[in-house]
Amino acid sequence: MASGGSYLCAQSHLPRSSISSSTTTASFNHTAFPKSRNHRVVCCKNEEQDTNPCSSVQQHLGYERRRFMFEVPFMACSFPAIVSAALAENDLPDGFRTYIDDVNKFKILIPQDWQVGTGEPNGFKSISAFYPEEDTASNVSIAITGLGPDFTRMESFGKVDEFAESLVGGLDRSWQRPPGVAAKLIDCKSSKGLYFINYSLQNPGESCRYLFSAIGMASNGWYNRLYTVTGQYTEDVSEKYGSKIQKAVGSFRFI
Repeated sequence: MASGGSYLCAQSHLPRSSISSSTTTASFNHTAFPKSRNHRVVCCKNEEQDTNPCSSVQQHLGYERRRFMFEVPFMACSFPAIVSAALAENDLPDGFRTYIDDVNKFKILIPQDWQVGTGEPNGFKSISAFYPEEDTASNVSIAITGLGPDFTRMESFGKVDEFAESLVGGLDRSWQRPPGVAAKLIDCKSSKGLYFINYSLQNPGESCRYLFSAIGMASNGWYNRLYTVTGQYTEDVSEKYGSKIQKAVGSFRFI
């Protein structure tokens, strides 16, 4: 991929029976954003993903592996601060604003000066990303996928400990020779219907990447959808972006 390219890419492994039959192919909306300098959002990759440099948290749910791969042009845009009527301005953390998606029914706090990009790539109902203009490798993304009727709540994937261990264990390739990406589970918990997972990924010879995920399920009136919120940053910028990204991921709520 050329260095000047602008792509946001992700890869998801979901159980075949969990994918809703109503999930359809949709294209990225170029007209939604003004023309501007392109950006790249990157993630750590393992040996199985050499041609797909990004991985979403949904990769390993402990079920039959199925890949959804996409590459969508990702353009920077800015928009006025959106503040929920239920959240008074003086309740907002200093330096943050509230992003509200009325279509997909969620809200999240993001740093005031971060950029926003959205798209509708193949295999996903929607994806949004939030990132500082000077460092798109540090970012928060929200991917939404359709689920089958057998998946009615997060516990359908197992308890949070089982889910987290399956996710991180499935990403780990440190046992290979030569060693691949090392994935380590740092913490996990279940709160208010969401699974929160904190883990790290590190390719040999590269800086460690920390990932914070909030994963939840909600219905749009016809079928359930899985929401995967993932914040990530590398160790060398942890002081600059770590607390902001953790606060953003922890603020995710359905509306």
